[in-house]
Amino acid sequence: MTPDPGPRWRCAAASLARSEPVAGTATHVRTWLLLEHVGPWGSTALLDARLPEGLGAELRRRAKEHRAKILLIRRFSSRPSSDEGLRVFAAYADPVAPRLESGLVEDARDVLDLDLGALRRGGTAGLPAYDGDLFCVCTNGRHDACCAEFGRPVAQALAAAHPEETWEVSHIGGDRFAGNMVILPHGLYYGRLEPESALAVATAHRSGRLDLDRLRGRSSYPMPAQAAEIALRRKLGLTALVDVRLTGLSVDGDVTRAAFDVGHSGYAVSVRTTLSSDTPDRLTCKAARPEAAPWHEVIGMVEH
Repeated sequence: MTPDPGPRWRCAAASLARSEPVAGTATHVRTWLLLEHVGPWGSTALLDARLPEGLGAELRRRAKEHRAKILLIRRFSSRPSSDEGLRVFAAYADPVAPRLESGLVEDARDVLDLDLGALRRGGTAGLPAYDGDLFCVCTNGRHDACCAEFGRPVAQALAAAHPEETWEVSHIGGDRFAGNMVILPHGLYYGRLEPESALAVATAHRSGRLDLDRLRGRSSYPMPAQAAEIALRRKLGLTALVDVRLTGLSVDGDVTRAAFDVGHSGYAVSVRTTLSSDTPDRLTCKAARPEAAPWHEVIGMVEH
């Protein structure tokens, strides 16, 4: 039974109560731009934060043009990360060879000089290459209460253990799976994290492994392919990041067929995606009405 939507109703608790799977729920996006901003973000960060006039609207336009996720970021301390400027990251979550760039800008408007189109085409956005990972934890409580309630403790724990890699971010999608984290440049979404499990995920990632219990999916794949990869990994007991590679994808109606290479073998996984219309619920804390969520069912898995 779905919890009564009273004043303390929370989308994350409701999602957990209805046993909603996390697999196959990562936002499908490969191009990322992260801009440091330590002030208040507001509900829609690029429009509500105190950015230079017109910058947020232009960044939203570019996000749509380049199918990119553009986020505001800050350290858990909410202090600037450098006295020399604002930290900027550009990432491309290629499933085989992800790329990450970073630099400092004196003025937030300088990010408009970066070329997200070139980054998508295999080139550079215009920043130096950055060798490392980013643990990006969604903590924007103005956007959704669950993001702050679950995300802030996760960000605090990660910041203490991995201060250089950890950033709070404005919104990555899937509020009902809070605490949420995406690891860049790989584009790996994790959900329903709390401090202890977040630290375990970070440790596993640094050793090249995935936590399949909390993995929402790889953002470089469409959601059904994310669900297919996780199901295949579970079946074969494969957790190394390089164990499984998507080689083909086809869609026929509500069925997606994903082909994977696994060492010297190949597998085809078929996933049917439907809407959970039998048990609609509010998908965010601010949602005004119930809505059906995508539901992925593995209907076939064969070796070939």
